[in-house]
Amino acid sequence: MKALRTPDSRFEDLPGYSFEPHYLNVSDGEGGELRLHYLDEGREDGLPILLLHGEPSWSFLYRKMIPGLVDAGFRVVAPDLIGFGRSDKPVQRDDYTYQRHVDWMTEWLEKLDLRQTVLFCQDWGGLIGLRLVAEHSERFSGIVVANTFLPTGDVEPSEAFLNWQNFSQTVPEFPVGGIIEGATESVLSDDVIAGYDAPFPDESFKAGARQFPMLVPTTPENPASQANRDAWKVLAGLDIPFLTAFSDKDPITKGGDIAFQKAITAAQGQKHITIEGGGHFLQEDKGEELARVVADFVRENNLAGVRDE
Repeated sequence: MKALRTPDSRFEDLPGYSFEPHYLNVSDGEGGELRLHYLDEGREDGLPILLLHGEPSWSFLYRKMIPGLVDAGFRVVAPDLIGFGRSDKPVQRDDYTYQRHVDWMTEWLEKLDLRQTVLFCQDWGGLIGLRLVAEHSERFSGIVVANTFLPTGDVEPSEAFLNWQNFSQTVPEFPVGGIIEGATESVLSDDVIAGYDAPFPDESFKAGARQFPMLVPTTPENPASQANRDAWKVLAGLDIPFLTAFSDKDPITKGGDIAFQKAITAAQGQKHITIEGGGHFLQEDKGEELARVVADFVRENNLAGVRDE
């Protein structure tokens, strides 16, 4: 599988992002390997908090959450999905499938041997992360979902999502930083917008970003639909504390929090949160607040105590 690697110079002096890079190789599924980048901050023996980003962002999105979680005593791990951030970027759009993304992250999770992990996921971070939980629940102790969903294609997608999908396929140049800014409530500075653009020197690096919207199951016959149905069944019965922390100003995932709360037994009885003043990328708008939400969730459910036993 042919892949591009963004030059390191593109990641120098990014605002609020001075974290040390870490790398692991994962199988590309065709006999080769891809380099996957991740951040690994905080106490080595701390409870792992896994932060999974979505489309078309990367771990830069979590720069406001990481310091607060580290200060709370956690080990904070934030990977860049293949095709994004400092991770390798296959050049052919058909190199990217939903199942491959799940497989890549599964291999990474197993190589790091993360256990008792608390997952925080947003956007495609949920589509992938919730599959990881359903298929490897023994590695997780808690879940916080924000502005995400786990579609099966059995429900017609929203008009807002279909508009986004059409835009992503028809815009001549895929404006990553502009997309992030357009889906936040904050006014982003030029250097922050440039930070989101950093992984993508030109359009040849954006095959994954272009393809992601087309991988979302929007019909019942989608290749990922049955796997996601199976995941819902597992998640519904798992005895793992489950919290929703959706924002109030995201038209793409509006109402998704209620669906999770109704379907998942472990979500019942939790103090679910609405993040006021947050857009789709609420980590950018309200990152520090989200870090406190996660820390409170761990404390209230005694998840750190699970690790001490």
